[in-house]
Amino acid sequence: MEPVVESLLRSEEPSIRLRTLLEVLGAPEDSGEVRRAREEVRTSPRVARLLDGRRLDTPLAWHPYQKWCGEHWTLAMLAEIGYPPGDESLRPLAERVLGWLLSEEHASGIRVVEGRTRRCASQEGYAVWYLVRLGLDDERTVQLVRNLIRWQWPDGGWNCDGRPEAATSSFHETTLPLRGLGLVASRYGCPDSATGARRAAEVLLSRGLFRRRRDGEVMDPAYLKPAWPAYWRYDLLAGLTAIAECGLLADTRCYEALGLLESKRLPSGGWQAEARHYKVLEPGGRMYTNMSRVDWGPIGRRQTNEWLTVSALSVLKRAGRFEA
Repeated sequence: MEPVVESLLRSEEPSIRLRTLLEVLGAPEDSGEVRRAREEVRTSPRVARLLDGRRLDTPLAWHPYQKWCGEHWTLAMLAEIGYPPGDESLRPLAERVLGWLLSEEHASGIRVVEGRTRRCASQEGYAVWYLVRLGLDDERTVQLVRNLIRWQWPDGGWNCDGRPEAATSSFHETTLPLRGLGLVASRYGCPDSATGARRAAEVLLSRGLFRRRRDGEVMDPAYLKPAWPAYWRYDLLAGLTAIAECGLLADTRCYEALGLLESKRLPSGGWQAEARHYKVLEPGGRMYTNMSRVDWGPIGRRQTNEWLTVSALSVLKRAGRFEA
């Protein structure tokens, strides 16, 4: 077994051990090791910090989308770290998210310009993904899926840019809906979701995940600097993760991006985070936007970031480019 995998299996974070077992080593979901790791995730200090020790049936003083401590992001991070599905104690958080996304106030912000719906579809897309992952989905999740498909642009993605001249989908707004629709398609065999996911994937694949179509240049240098968590922002690893979850890594248009991800591997066998999109809320500190209750590991200085490393290994494993 590679030293980096052995190191991940010794991690103090049960979610790192869980994801390594499932995504890197291919352990069965019903194995004893996986079940024990999932239960450790549920009771871990990280989960306690994400939930902030509060009563889940008490609404927060801020909006569900408050970055990064609102219910939307709390549920997203719980799903990302492998929190056990089917925990009804999380239902109040899901109710507040669904109440927001399906409210009249939220719908009033949706505009149609030049025949294209201008919508931050990453919100609905991520909600669909984490609600299904956490076993909290119901008929309202189906409505979110229908909305995403109805809002899909002719090129297959989504964009919230209100300018009439904006006619190309945004990577930021397309990647999370791709994950949501892809999961619904694989979990429930929904043909409309499968078609929507395949169309959305084409937005990324047709650009090799990071290059402009018109001249082949890198679309944005920030896309080449992976972060964890990426939240709603796009980067190379976020794109490859979405494509992997939809089972499309065999597409030859992924090869350059996969090679670039491989090239970023450190001598230690891990990967460093090259960007960070949050600030850590210190004990007793004041909450404001972009604050996280937890620290997601080191950035730069050729330090291995476990979260980013297990995500990179997961992608390369699915692509057939890594064997533990």
